[in-house]
Amino acid sequence: MLSNTLNTNEIKNTAGTGVPFSRLSISDRQSVFAATAETPVAPHRLTISHSESGTGFKKRRRSVIRFDKTVVSNVDNVTPITHSAYMVLDFAVGATSVTTDAATCLAELISFAASLGASTTILYDASGNGAATLLNGGL
Repeated sequence: MLSNTLNTNEIKNTAGTGVPFSRLSISDRQSVFAATAETPVAPHRLTISHSESGTGFKKRRRSVIRFDKTVVSNVDNVTPITHSAYMVLDFAVGATSVTTDAATCLAELISFAASLGASTTILYDASGNGAATLLNGGL
């Protein structure tokens, strides 16, 4: 289980600066954290949730890590808008007893989003190949 406080080493923004979060709520299958610097009119949240479906060999677990950040539009400087980014792992837990292949898929997703080609450096500024594709609507 995660700590109730995620410190500056665990979550970083585009500048590579840590963003601390504190747990707001926890239930059986979901936990919600708030950025400690958020304001009431501009929530900045991390939600982690899990759900299962199917039975036997068809049992699957869907796990989601999601960040939502509300800001004021820079077009009219009035309208609140919310941006969301999330990662989903859909894992065939009923048909395997190891996490190796699911971990491989997750590693490939992370490396594609946060690096450039042969780079072994994680790019927090969202300039990695996958992140740039998402931000610019590219294929």
